[in-house]
Amino acid sequence: MTKVSGRLNRLAESATLAMARMSRELQAKGINIIALSLGEPDFDTPEFIKEAAKKAIDDNFSHYTPVAGLPELRSSISAKFKRDNLLEYTPDQIVVSTGAKQSLANVCLSLLDPEDEVLLPCPYWVSYAEIIKLAEGVPVEIKSTIDSDFKITPNQLEASITSRTKMIMFSSPCNPSGTVYTQSELEAIAKMLEKYPNIYIVSDEIYEHINFTDKHYSIGTISSMKDRTVTVNGVSKGFAMTGWRVGFIGAPLWIAKACNKIQGQVTSATCAIAQKAAERAMLAEPRSTTKEMKETFLKRRNMLVNLLKEIPGIKCNIPQGAFYVFPDISSYFGKSYENEVINNANDFCMYLLNFAHVACVAGDAFGNPECIRISYAASDKKLTDAVSRIKTHLGKLS
Repeated sequence: MTKVSGRLNRLAESATLAMARMSRELQAKGINIIALSLGEPDFDTPEFIKEAAKKAIDDNFSHYTPVAGLPELRSSISAKFKRDNLLEYTPDQIVVSTGAKQSLANVCLSLLDPEDEVLLPCPYWVSYAEIIKLAEGVPVEIKSTIDSDFKITPNQLEASITSRTKMIMFSSPCNPSGTVYTQSELEAIAKMLEKYPNIYIVSDEIYEHINFTDKHYSIGTISSMKDRTVTVNGVSKGFAMTGWRVGFIGAPLWIAKACNKIQGQVTSATCAIAQKAAERAMLAEPRSTTKEMKETFLKRRNMLVNLLKEIPGIKCNIPQGAFYVFPDISSYFGKSYENEVINNANDFCMYLLNFAHVACVAGDAFGNPECIRISYAASDKKLTDAVSRIKTHLGKLS
């Protein structure tokens, strides 16, 4: 009898990938599904970045690179951190990985011992909790609601700290809520954390360039946090390079060395050609490179939020970044259509998938079971059609 490991059995399938899989299965049957479940920009990689990759092929960048990444790429990331984020990371404090997801896994595997606790402000990206479990740590959820704009306070954070707390992991702009923590809010959290010098901060800033506020702020710039913050970023979202698989960290040197050691035994370096493309992306002036994408996403956000507000029972905040809305749909719990009863957000999403033929993701996997995530990385027509379908089919519930 085949038996997988207990480690695998403890992991949940990625909710976003599961919904994408179910969507493809229905599409294969000829059903017109509007897929709003995956977090992938519907833009192509900029031409100047593709040209850098083509040149790398012609220049025979087809060999192994150092595990932590090409020196010239790490130098360009170091310059990017200083230019865009006022973060001081030397090239040897940077580790390039096969996407920011691997960067997060490297950090957790490097820092967590069995039963170490990691504080997760809710909502959080679906893979955080599972990566922590994979590293034998314990995810500890800190709840928030749409009424607080999905933000947690220093007092909430402190109330969850125990003798086992090793790390805090969060994203800003946030996937799935689009929440952006301000400088003053992060400074208040940092002030509280001064009392707990053995807690590390993992700041996921992958949506940095899709930020509708005046400024992106990195918690690692706060002097008391500098030596215990790992800043995670990459090229997938801001530069529409999801398939290139390049993410990276800036970290205290000992953490960078630890991540390099882990990665050396798991994957070694990421693709050499993709690294040269990422180097070109890092050297670009980000505001001009990402301007069109950011402006497009902002228009879509406004349109989608306004359309959702027209549907009775859907409660929506105004996301300040990323490309998702995370509405509270709990008013529909207990309602039904024919033999379909909506008991929770998962039932709600399955109802939309099977009847409205719109794919979204239930909030349970993000730590907020009263919500769903809708990606607006899709055309205006797809978004308006999707909301029309949702409105029609929610109107059938009673």
